[in-house]
Amino acid sequence: MSRKTSKAFKACLKCRALVTIEAETCPVCGSKDFTTEWSGVIIVFDPEKSAVAKLLGIKTPGRYAIKVGA
Repeated sequence: MSRKTSKAFKACLKCRALVTIEAETCPVCGSKDFTTEWSGVIIVFDPEKSAVAKLLGIKTPGRYAIKVGA
């Protein structure tokens, strides 16, 4: 199975936040390092109550890639 990428989003290499292709800076961590090679999506509404967010180290609500390639 091939890796799927979305042309509408890229993933931050530092925090895995998904941002639009046009974004120059990650709104979550401020990084400028991105990749278009990512897979899986998690949307976090309440990181304090989400076991998955805690497992992935997510502290800010938003859309994140589960797996990020460099």
